[in-house]
Amino acid sequence: MIIERVQTGVRLEKRLVKVLKALAEHRDMSLGDLIEGIVLHAFEGRTPFSAATLETIGQLKRIYGMELGAADSQPRSNGKGRGGG
Repeated sequence: MIIERVQTGVRLEKRLVKVLKALAEHRDMSLGDLIEGIVLHAFEGRTPFSAATLETIGQLKRIYGMELGAADSQPRSNGKGRGGG
């Protein structure tokens, strides 16, 4: 199988990006590899993180003041809502 990766410009919440970057650094991997792994696990209905990694994520969320949760991922109309614009 040939895997071809492309650059993409996605908009994500600022603190979420900080947590993801810090987690990628902690795991010694690129941000793209981390996101790709999360998505591939999600597509298969599997959790991408161990209990220890979830603990690390919780610590990083506190450090960066990230309060968003899964319920906040719902699309906002016209880009409005939490931090939209």
